[in-house]
Amino acid sequence: MPIRPTTVVGIGADGWAGLSRVARTALLGASEIVGSERQLALLPAALKAIPSRPLPSPLEPFLAELADGGGAGVCVLASGDPMLHGIGATLARRLPAERLHVHPHVSAFALACACVGWPEAEVELVSAVARPPEVVARSLQPGRRLIAYATGAGGAAAIAAVLRERGFGSSRFVVLEQLGGPGERALESTAEDWGSREADPLHAVAIECLPDHGALVLPRTPGLPDEAFASDGQLTKRYVRAIVLASLAPVPGALLWDIGAGNGSVSIEWLRAEPQARAIAVEADLERAARASANALALGVPALEVVRGEAPGALTGLPAPDTVFIGGGISSPGLLEACWGALKPGGAAVANAVTVEGERVLADARERHGGELTRIELAHAEPLGSFTAWRSRLPIVHWVARK
Repeated sequence: MPIRPTTVVGIGADGWAGLSRVARTALLGASEIVGSERQLALLPAALKAIPSRPLPSPLEPFLAELADGGGAGVCVLASGDPMLHGIGATLARRLPAERLHVHPHVSAFALACACVGWPEAEVELVSAVARPPEVVARSLQPGRRLIAYATGAGGAAAIAAVLRERGFGSSRFVVLEQLGGPGERALESTAEDWGSREADPLHAVAIECLPDHGALVLPRTPGLPDEAFASDGQLTKRYVRAIVLASLAPVPGALLWDIGAGNGSVSIEWLRAEPQARAIAVEADLERAARASANALALGVPALEVVRGEAPGALTGLPAPDTVFIGGGISSPGLLEACWGALKPGGAAVANAVTVEGERVLADARERHGGELTRIELAHAEPLGSFTAWRSRLPIVHWVARK
């Protein structure tokens, strides 16, 4: 006998009145209703006889319960569109399609765009729900329009602080409370002027990005300025980094191993270029590993996983990568072969070397695994007395091969 599906019903600030007939029927037929206290309070007395409970925190045991078949007939309440940064999307990753029915409500994103008069196709959605507010940093480019989901009464203030710290305090900042409900209101401000004010716990923020004079504007294209990263000098430099990212070619869902990550510049740019990709930075030095995590947070990609340890030993137990970059320690015995062995079929291995010993390792790798060797030589114009001359940097040997 097939298991009754788990149902997810999106509900807005307008409560029961805003639900479709199908969504109401799903709730009336539920064996149990699970939701936040605010969402449960929106339900009418007719549903009081159905067992209900608050959505638990932490969420993982509840998700495991549903995945193991314990969600038969359960109806989970979600804010707005459950499949747009909501519990529906989380469950869809855990349950087969036939065991999950979703009844969406109008999303807060759609309501926010309608409220401020922005075409949805020209607006980017960023969720800071259950994420650090620094996630908005990746999207701070002049002229970009954002709708940011926030958490709690201090959510807007936390996002405003991120904008101010990164030189975008002049940005238009509209706090949108109780969207779609009787208490809806829009509070017009700038990120600078919003300060530490609290908002209604149910709110989103519309942001029109405007840099302050002299702000460091960081695009998403690879090759950020070196000064964008806190560093002790152990950093793949800007122009080489751009070449490396072109070779790594980030795509949705792909996992990168960044070996000898230093201060994290390559894996951070990988995540900035493709938000649905994943990255693990492996670094032996404690201070550099901590700095890589701090850089990832500052540059809007807090999902970077940093593993402190010496490769290849530190690679044991890590999920198999789709792409590997070896930026440091290429001459460590067994490192390249360990990475190649772990690499998924069809995956790419990319490595740099600046020493003769490292070049030998890459030349041998090309003999065994094929691929392409490229020599990168850069020179910068620098003062020479009262004149200007070219100063050459150490040449870099760059290897790319697909398994």
